[in-house]
Amino acid sequence: MITVEMVVDFEGLLRSCTVTGHANAGPKGADIVCAAVSILTKTALRTLTGRRGIILRVPGGNPERGTFTMETDYTGEGRIFLAAVGAFLMEGLVSVSEAYPDHCTMNIHKERRK
Repeated sequence: MITVEMVVDFEGLLRSCTVTGHANAGPKGADIVCAAVSILTKTALRTLTGRRGIILRVPGGNPERGTFTMETDYTGEGRIFLAAVGAFLMEGLVSVSEAYPDHCTMNIHKERRK
């Protein structure tokens, strides 16, 4: 089972995304659920990397298969871009978890207002 834990701030902006586990929905290298989650998260990470106004942290560098973590912050100029990429990532991961509930679960947590 893949577990996705996403944290958004009080405005709904992406603060972190952690993915753990394996879907076991198909053979290694041909698992459509793992592929979907991997492509969504890696594309979001690549899209945010190096973008002006986006502060990105990848604790541990995601060295193990079956794990992914990214944490985000932003300055004023990165807010709109982070909102768009975060919304895309969230909707994509929700779609995967709804289509394959036996292989992927997603939890969205809201940060408390600071």
